[in-house]
Amino acid sequence: MRVSTNWLKDYVDIDVTLNELADKMLQVGNEVESLSKISDSSMLVVGYVVNRENHPDSGHLNICDVNLGDEVKRIVCGASNVDAGQKVIVALPGAKLPNGIEIKKVTIRGVESNGMICALEELGIESKYIPEASKGGIHVLDSDALVGCDALKYLCYDDSVIEYEL
Repeated sequence: MRVSTNWLKDYVDIDVTLNELADKMLQVGNEVESLSKISDSSMLVVGYVVNRENHPDSGHLNICDVNLGDEVKRIVCGASNVDAGQKVIVALPGAKLPNGIEIKKVTIRGVESNGMICALEELGIESKYIPEASKGGIHVLDSDALVGCDALKYLCYDDSVIEYEL
């Protein structure tokens, strides 16, 4: 049985770490099979693509000006479905993604890129939980997403799962 810790907190006041919670549950006879985060990513924010233009030195790259809430940054993006007017997930320089990639400010074909516009797969989300429209490209957020806010929190992916052996 898999239990979301955010869901559990709706019913029980939990003031211990995930590992301490698993230990306490084991002490009362609930065998814990695994502990996992939905996404083990950091430094992700909601961004708004203000402008998108084709990269002059590439047939498949885009140059995007992205509003991050407190500033507008230029990001080079290879996704074919990115466009102006979208709210997107942005990994800021210093962000760590589950596949071991650390995001840095880089120059791509002569254009400085200050982050990465992300697909859900890049956040470690299992494909069975990804909407069909987001497969193979970046994930476009709903219009109610607050620019600059924590993207994992907005998506409710700031959660951990405890799997109990039955």
